Amino acid sequence: MSHPSSVSGWRSDPTVWPLVTAVIPTKDRPQLLARAVQSVIDQDYPGDIECLVVYDGTEPVMPDVRLRDGRTVQLLVNNRTPGLAGNRNTGYLAAAGELVGSCDDDDEWLPGKLRSQIDLLRKHPQASAAASGFLYHYRGKDIPRQAELPALTFADLLHDRHLEANASTYLIPRAELLTEIGLVDEQLPGSYAEDYELLLRAARLGEIVCVQQPQSRVYLHDSSFFASRWQTISDALAYLLERVPEFRQDPVGLARIEGQIAFANAALGRRLPAAKWALRSLRKSRGARQSYAALVVATGLVSADRVLATARKFGRGI
Repeated sequence: MSHPSSVSGWRSDPTVWPLVTAVIPTKDRPQLLARAVQSVIDQDYPGDIECLVVYDGTEPVMPDVRLRDGRTVQLLVNNRTPGLAGNRNTGYLAAAGELVGSCDDDDEWLPGKLRSQIDLLRKHPQASAAASGFLYHYRGKDIPRQAELPALTFADLLHDRHLEANASTYLIPRAELLTEIGLVDEQLPGSYAEDYELLLRAARLGEIVCVQQPQSRVYLHDSSFFASRWQTISDALAYLLERVPEFRQDPVGLARIEGQIAFANAALGRRLPAAKWALRSLRKSRGARQSYAALVVATGLVSADRVLATARKFGRGI
């Protein structure tokens, strides 16, 4: 197995705190954006932080934040594929930091995130990235989600989504992101699950170490998915299965993805395809809860939005 090549500098010297770049993709959400940027600025971190706010198809406007020494905010415009993947990559390519992280514009980093993750990466120089537990925030309530494992392997991520490894928690050495891991896949339909696909590639390189306590707050919103969005989700998951053939070696992981495709079809009102995908999934794993949800929605008795709202109350997705 290959692994990150550099174990010098900040990895081996605890007195060195590397420059970190935080990339925040955004579009037309100024108040939420200001909260996200301020959470990056306010990190309890001895080193410098560069915050790159990347606008996707809208005019850049400096967020209303309080700067301090060692913190900079720069505005960029997505110059790649329109959408989330191109937005992130615009930031990663422009970053000056030795480490890069991301924070969605409606989420926030908790104060100790960078310090705790960099301390962990020092202890595990072969790790490809760091993630962390997080707080699900839904309808005014924080739901803590600790990282289940201290480190995630490629096999772990095939078997289960491990939501602690998400776009608002990961921290990755930029050199490896631009070379052995590779940028965010801009061909992924709708950029759906782009963070999961990226972290699967990172885990091929080396394990992803996890600060098990929450270090980010992820906000969930009550919003209906239009038909075009469900179709995009179905297309993206099919693309993921094609890109990662190793799912076929893990029946439980494959059943989970097939169950999600079943649910998307059920939400689209495609009862027969939904039932076929759900039964295909359940033949591999009786524990694929997405497939049961798909069968319920396919009956027409319960809407996909209602099922999603119920799952979110417990800090889960479909």
